[in-house]
Amino acid sequence: MDREVLKQIIADQREYRAPSDFFDRLPVSTIRTCLDDPAMLIISGLRRSGKSTIQRVFQRQFAMSDYYFNFDDERLIRFKVEDFQMLLEVFIELFGKQTIFYFDEIQNIEGWERFIRRLYEQGNKIFITGSNANLLSKELGTHLTGRYIQFEVYPLSFKEIVQHKYPECFNKQMLSTSDVGTLLRLFAEYFEYGGIPDYFRFRKTEYLQDLYEGILYRDIVARYHISSEKPLQELVYYFASNVGKEFSYTKLAQIIGISSPNTVSSYCSYLEQCYLCFFVNRYSHSLNKQIQYNKKCYMIDPALIRKVGFRVSEDRGRLLENIVFLNLKMKNKEIYFHKDKKECDFLIRENNRIVQAIQVAVQLSDQEVKSREVEGLVEAMRAYGLTEGMILTENTHDTYERDDGVVKVVPIWKWLLDLVL
Repeated sequence: MDREVLKQIIADQREYRAPSDFFDRLPVSTIRTCLDDPAMLIISGLRRSGKSTIQRVFQRQFAMSDYYFNFDDERLIRFKVEDFQMLLEVFIELFGKQTIFYFDEIQNIEGWERFIRRLYEQGNKIFITGSNANLLSKELGTHLTGRYIQFEVYPLSFKEIVQHKYPECFNKQMLSTSDVGTLLRLFAEYFEYGGIPDYFRFRKTEYLQDLYEGILYRDIVARYHISSEKPLQELVYYFASNVGKEFSYTKLAQIIGISSPNTVSSYCSYLEQCYLCFFVNRYSHSLNKQIQYNKKCYMIDPALIRKVGFRVSEDRGRLLENIVFLNLKMKNKEIYFHKDKKECDFLIRENNRIVQAIQVAVQLSDQEVKSREVEGLVEAMRAYGLTEGMILTENTHDTYERDDGVVKVVPIWKWLLDLVL
């Protein structure tokens, strides 16, 4: 690696300007509590979900803020592990001795963890971002166990959008008609445009296309040396067109023309590692049965689902279900679905027991839909000894008292804002 090229990259990256319309991100306050901890701080998540911006928030708070380097740069195609020493020398040459390092997408460089361990053992504070969960955790677990704290960053949640656009609603004991109307308008925007910060701001479809291609080709095809990307494209297209629907690896292999279900399983793992797709198991007390059962897939953002998949009008319920899943995922919930004679969309497990059951529906005005959703929820409540269950709809409040327990019907937008008692 050429020393002058490194200097040029550092100079170019110092021209970063924070977005003028900056969203307050919920992970910031959590990460801030760990700034005095000597452990290195790892921020992982989807490309362009706001990881680097969050890292820059903390960078601006320290006097020593010059040792920043983003490895997601095409000029670093020949950067090898031995070049880290040169990078360190260049930092000292340009800025003098400092003890805080900020690295973006460092997992792009094979062997990075050994350099980071050396910096850590010399008493330096280290911030790292990355968009591949497996590459980060694999190397961290092997060489840096006990030396790091990891945070996952997702695209903007509905709550973060409301805190940015209409924060006054959180200070009110009761919401007026105007408040509710404003929140419903913001929820419609979130439903349509999702939470990827720059797409939510500027709404250019080219941005989503570039993001999707970056994930597919740079994070998966190139990294895992996939010879033909067409089956992978078709797999993502299938998932985006069928969010929340059951699938098996064997059936998917037939659909996309791959001979081995194991290859489909590997592709699913790659998609999950780069935060594009997430897979939910049908719940069973037997781990072996969980592995054998069909799974469901949800995706990282509503707008990306629209961009990548095939949509029809009746898919609105599936998109709402995906939004509910994302909110549970952002809260680090352990998520399953229930299926026996009936079905229930989400089960939440804590301390080795199911503690919550949730159904999602657009509305319950149709008696057949209402009966299906309530019966599926009640079956899950009985199965796991729950006295209360929840149905999330677009904008309905209700409570059903049954012999089996209480069924609460709550608007999704209110649940997302934690305004449900």
